[in-house]
Amino acid sequence: MNSIDVIDSHTAGEPTRLVIDGGPDLAGRDAATARDFLKTEDRWRRAIVCEPRGSDVMVGGWLLPPTREDCVAGVVFFNNVGYLGMCGHGMIGVVESLRHMGRIDAGEYGIETPVGVIRVRLHEDRQVTIRNVPSFRHAAGVELELESGKRVRGDVAWGGNWFYLIEDHGLILDAAHLHKAIELTVQIRRALDRSPIRGLDGALIDHVELVSRSPFEGLDARNFVMCPGMAWDRSPCGTGVSAKLACLAADGKLAAGEDWRVESISGGRFSARFTAAEEGKVIAEVSGRAHVLAESRLLFDADDALAWGFS
Repeated sequence: MNSIDVIDSHTAGEPTRLVIDGGPDLAGRDAATARDFLKTEDRWRRAIVCEPRGSDVMVGGWLLPPTREDCVAGVVFFNNVGYLGMCGHGMIGVVESLRHMGRIDAGEYGIETPVGVIRVRLHEDRQVTIRNVPSFRHAAGVELELESGKRVRGDVAWGGNWFYLIEDHGLILDAAHLHKAIELTVQIRRALDRSPIRGLDGALIDHVELVSRSPFEGLDARNFVMCPGMAWDRSPCGTGVSAKLACLAADGKLAAGEDWRVESISGGRFSARFTAAEEGKVIAEVSGRAHVLAESRLLFDADDALAWGFS
């Protein structure tokens, strides 16, 4: 019987399942080549995050030994439909899991991902700040027609993943209207898939983010993010926040070093800021807190027809 060991955590409500032992031998591979190899062994992704062991909302991370002297670890993130370049909430969960395992204390570290090295800081109070890859707005005010005939307008931006971000959506972003946010973002994602609208080098825009004002004092915004596998992010989404900061910077609505505080539709909160704006790109810093939920061993029975998951 095969087995792997995992640590489950949540960051502002969004789960991360980190593989810490077992499975394919990835030693010596950097995050990008490890991701490419895992794509050839894709049953592991399905088995870890899809039913019956996981769910559509689960994000997985495969912990790797570092291949660079300036890094403490590497990680490949994945979800119910594929692999991610980066994952903000997941990275905060990785840092808390490394602390829980006794591998790091408060301080600054580098963690390898397929899109580059992410600098992270574990604070004394266990808050985590991630310094993301350069984020930028690719296109502003891009119009999109939905199947219903409704037209929406949004920005296309990169924050470690590709986003279509909309402020003028006309929805109330709260739990009572969750079904409307889901319905609209699913329609937008389907329309994006049919359209010629793409990121750099023809990249698929696979995240949709709705943004509105928060009703609470001390918060700048509330958001709702639909992820690639049509599961909505319970956290404010670290890469989505980074993409939004790039748009705010491009519009002159946020200054370097100024805090921007955002909550998700389910109440999870991040604070963020950007420290540089050069050639249309910003370096976003996103801060949040993760909590370890479980240490587990996943078992794979050769007699189980659903041992390798389904979605």
